[in-house]
Amino acid sequence: MKRHGSASWQGGFKDGRGTISTESGALAAHPYGYAMRFEEVKGTNPEELIGAAHAGCFTMALSAVLGGAGLTAEQMDTSAEVTFEKQGEGFAITKIHLTLRARIPGTDDAQFQELAAKAKANCPVSKVLNAEITLDATLEG
Repeated sequence: MKRHGSASWQGGFKDGRGTISTESGALAAHPYGYAMRFEEVKGTNPEELIGAAHAGCFTMALSAVLGGAGLTAEQMDTSAEVTFEKQGEGFAITKIHLTLRARIPGTDDAQFQELAAKAKANCPVSKVLNAEITLDATLEG
């Protein structure tokens, strides 16, 4: 199975403009640029897309792990905070912090924490990232 994404860029590093697209059409020539990435200007950037991908992958991985334990979530909400820092001559994603809030009938916090850690370790996006990945998991209700 293969998935595809693409980017196009015109101009210099700071004054140039680019677009990001996905095979599915979820993003179709969506604009991005220096200011959106480094100056907090509204718009997308690769780091927030990695954060969204990681949150989605982890949450789906947790759903699979829960199913293996005979559990089903009523609700799971995951956010990913991506830390993007200057390192040497360039930049790197140095940390991703996942925050999960979930309602899962039939489990306790100890089992929930164990299953969430297993999902984090087995999430394909977690595996590909060369960053510290931390997790706060809160079982609600």
